[in-house]
Amino acid sequence: MPDPAQDPTQDPTQAPAVVPGTVPGTTPDAGRAAAALTRAVATMDRLRSAGGCPWYAEQTHGSLLPYVVEEAHELVEAVEAADRAGMREELADLLLQVLVHARVASDDPHDPFDVADVADALVAKLVRRNPHVFAAGTGDEPPDARTVDARWELLKRAEKPARTSALDGVPASLGALARAQKLVTRADRAGLLDQVPVPSPPAPSGREGTPPAPSSPEALGDTLLALVAAAHAAGVDAEAALRGATARWEATVRRTEPPAPRP
Repeated sequence: MPDPAQDPTQDPTQAPAVVPGTVPGTTPDAGRAAAALTRAVATMDRLRSAGGCPWYAEQTHGSLLPYVVEEAHELVEAVEAADRAGMREELADLLLQVLVHARVASDDPHDPFDVADVADALVAKLVRRNPHVFAAGTGDEPPDARTVDARWELLKRAEKPARTSALDGVPASLGALARAQKLVTRADRAGLLDQVPVPSPPAPSGREGTPPAPSSPEALGDTLLALVAAAHAAGVDAEAALRGATARWEATVRRTEPPAPRP
């Protein structure tokens, strides 16, 4: 039987440390991070195991979903407020969600996986999609960020042959504005915006043409807020209206889009 003082499932604060420099290619900071993550995983395992916390023992992937969304929004708020302490706290809360979901997944009787599988999948993806860093013969001039982004999308599509459209994979659960923005970005990358332009807003009553595009993020924000207020005054749900407009445009793009090349 292991010594409880050295068994991380018995006392997470005593999880074995990773000695800096013992993992090829790592820095002392990487070793410190590995040790801290080991303690975090051990702590979650103890909370979820027999004799641990009954609340964690009862959780499912479904019951945890509201917390994932909430913590992501709280991180956004901390970043926008430049709240460094808040960012650290909210990143920890998001890490908690990763750890507890992975621990719940490890109990699945049909398709179990754990946090090590999650981390391995992440590393494999990063290495696979960044050949300019990890592939052999990377001494050439590094590509610019735009080239890297385009290559990432190509590699991603090759990995997911079931996706037949550049618009596939954008979650339907995103907010209307976030989803519209993501779909427009995808269509632009695929060169589809020229074929299926986004509908222009109607011109104001009694005036020729359409309003000029906002000249700054602040002006755009004011324009969007004014549209929300106008929708409210007209008894229109702005979120639902944008979802509907996005769905109509998305359907047109999908009908126009050429078949995806097979890898």
